[in-house]
Amino acid sequence: MSCARAAAGPLLWRLRPGARPPLAASARIDVRFRSSGVTLDNINRTTVDPIIRVDHAGEYAANRIYAGQMAVLGRTSVGPIIQKMWDQEKNHLKKFNELMVALRVRPTILMPIWNVMGFALGAGTALLGKKGAMACTVAVEESIAHHYNNQIRTLMEEDPEKYEELLQVIKKFRDEELEHHDIGLDHDAELAPAYVLLKRVIQTGCSVAIYLSERF
Repeated sequence: MSCARAAAGPLLWRLRPGARPPLAASARIDVRFRSSGVTLDNINRTTVDPIIRVDHAGEYAANRIYAGQMAVLGRTSVGPIIQKMWDQEKNHLKKFNELMVALRVRPTILMPIWNVMGFALGAGTALLGKKGAMACTVAVEESIAHHYNNQIRTLMEEDPEKYEELLQVIKKFRDEELEHHDIGLDHDAELAPAYVLLKRVIQTGCSVAIYLSERF
């Protein structure tokens, strides 16, 4: 285990623990999660809408990043590793697509930008080679895990019983993002050119994207 991982691991786990389109009567969804009390009528929109919107945007961007990496490195030895992580991100996006519809949360208006920028980030770092792609993975997944833990803390403070299933989803995805983070470290992310600077720039971009996607 690298020194960076030893230092980052505890930090990751400790720090992180709009208008809605109307539905036609025939298409109305009765949302009540199986083991919790969440309904369309009793959720706190101020809390839930930004969470669903930003998580949907983040998983969409993650898919575009991995798509960009696969476009460059898909036929190399690291291709299957990237594909496996991408497959998990596809499942994450599928779930948030379902939650967007079920809870009637609008997507961020910035989706076209994240489409282009996500692919460009993935392809651009992949052009630095396997180490560059893995450095990108470490930076992005660390940011996402931190963000997910902030959301877990918010929902736990508000009503852990009511948001039980949403908490389960976020915790599961958080754990998988941390697995991707560790895979990146295992595949020489820290040996990428200008690793510290690259990581800082990417994570700053992630913070800006999170801020904007929650609000717009």
